[in-house]
Amino acid sequence: MSMSELESRIADLEVRLVFQDDTLQALNDVVAAQQMELEKLRRSLEVLARRQADLAASMPGEASDDAPPPHY
Repeated sequence: MSMSELESRIADLEVRLVFQDDTLQALNDVVAAQQMELEKLRRSLEVLARRQADLAASMPGEASDDAPPPHY
């Protein structure tokens, strides 16, 4: 293998490495953004679950599912 072939192969590997680094950074940015969105959605879901529980607790006659119907 001649010196120019070796230099060409090294240059090719360096170019590939740069592209891979760019791709990894782009993927990392996407994962970080998705993680932030997931945390935001999780907090929203917790708020909605609390609101639903509060609403269910405030509904008349819904406090106990074990109570027999009024006609018994």
